[in-house]
Amino acid sequence: MPMLNQLRQDHANMARMLHVLQLKQKTLAEGERPNFQLVREVVDYILDYQDGFSQPLEHVCSERLRELAPETEATTERLAKNYRALKAQLKRLSGDLDMILMDGVMPMGRFADDLKAYLDAHRAYLRDERELLFPLIREYFAEGDLERLAEALPAQASSELERLQQSYPELYAELREAPEPMT
Repeated sequence: MPMLNQLRQDHANMARMLHVLQLKQKTLAEGERPNFQLVREVVDYILDYQDGFSQPLEHVCSERLRELAPETEATTERLAKNYRALKAQLKRLSGDLDMILMDGVMPMGRFADDLKAYLDAHRAYLRDERELLFPLIREYFAEGDLERLAEALPAQASSELERLQQSYPELYAELREAPEPMT
């Protein structure tokens, strides 16, 4: 199932992004200033990814699973609720990051704690998708469903890392140094 392989690869790429943020969070928790511009790039990338990739994909998956297996609705609703909370959490971090980059007053300890909470929540969400959503897709989706799923993906989904390399060379360098995530 090439579509599931693409989803697993996207999870691995997101895990790398989260690892880069984790390194910056640890630097901050140790009382040092990380490269906040790099943090901004990662946060912007994840927000763009959520809008352009995750939301359309989640919508198609949830709708189709409701049709094929109504008993999965509680699971897909819980994932959707967790996703919305995760996105709201990241938007708050983005606003706080704007304050930091404009030299506004922002307690660094609070920002470090909020960043850690976001990282923990995002990792838990990825784990839930792997353990709950992917098996449902494998079980219930036929080839036509997977084609619809693939059509919901933005055309550039498979080339995001190439775009990053050109647009954010510093971020891409950090991603290359990040360990291969367990998927």
